[in-house]
Amino acid sequence: MPKALSPRRSSSKRRPQGSGARGSTQGADLPRAVVDELRRLTRPTDVKEATARLSRAVDLLERGDSGAAAAEARKAKERSPRSPSVREVLGLALYGQERWRDALTEMKAYRRMTGRADQNHIIADCLRALGKPQEAVPLAEEELRSKVPNEAKAEAVIVAASALADQGRFAEALAFLGRARTRAEVAEAYTLRLWYVRADILERAGRTEEAADEFRKIMRHDATAFDAAERLAALG
Repeated sequence: MPKALSPRRSSSKRRPQGSGARGSTQGADLPRAVVDELRRLTRPTDVKEATARLSRAVDLLERGDSGAAAAEARKAKERSPRSPSVREVLGLALYGQERWRDALTEMKAYRRMTGRADQNHIIADCLRALGKPQEAVPLAEEELRSKVPNEAKAEAVIVAASALADQGRFAEALAFLGRARTRAEVAEAYTLRLWYVRADILERAGRTEEAADEFRKIMRHDATAFDAAERLAALG
């Protein structure tokens, strides 16, 4: 699947969203809510091990080492299989490794345990990678209706629009991208990603002049972002 249309690069290295794990922390320390969750859902003899393994997994994930993070998260799961935070971190690590089916299993478990929609964009992107783009849009819609950070909403929009483009539904894809309001003079990291996806879909739809304008807009904010310079040059 096209990397440019996936939330992978920005999502898989973020601190996990669910189970109270969105607060800021120092190093690999886990938020109090996650520690309390592990104590509540883990056998007393396994709490220390599960906590240490999950802490290391989160730290490795934030450093971009998905493989090592997955190994630690699996060991945490052996100690605490009923912890949503453990399943979430394992899912994100597997997603970072592009192990779509395994990541989907863990993320669905996280969603089932918590009832939360804040990682729906990861579930949806796994489904895209597995050749099921038609199942991505409803998941994104649900996430957009929930209380999640703007970055997560942007990722949901990106995945849904990309899923529609996968099906050749370019007009619908561009309309969906319009649901994430952006301002040309303001560019957060996820804003640049939204613009890049819009440019990519415009090019795929044969609207090359508009695509070039989008790539130029990205480069005005960050000349090194993605491969925007190369894409613009290829458009002539």
